[in-house]
Amino acid sequence: MELFETLYDEHERADVRFVGFTTDHIRYDFGIVYTQMFFGKPLVICMQSGRSALLDSSDIKNIEYLKKVFCISSLKEAEDVSLFFKQYLSTSFYIEQYT
Repeated sequence: MELFETLYDEHERADVRFVGFTTDHIRYDFGIVYTQMFFGKPLVICMQSGRSALLDSSDIKNIEYLKKVFCISSLKEAEDVSLFFKQYLSTSFYIEQYT
């Protein structure tokens, strides 16, 4: 009897970007994985907390979501992270695939 049923097992070369930045009060280090998986949403990993999320443009605008998913303590800091992602989170990688 097989213990697990494999749902998918994909291999690909993904683009990965590592970005660190500071605000007035805190430092952030993120890994951003651009892949063909996840319907065009980059996988964003916070290096300090180990928390990750798939983010698209609507997720980036949702300040409360960013605050929750990355355990950000203040609304101002979440707004700063949102602004950063608006500038640095490229979706051009997916335009050809999903249009």
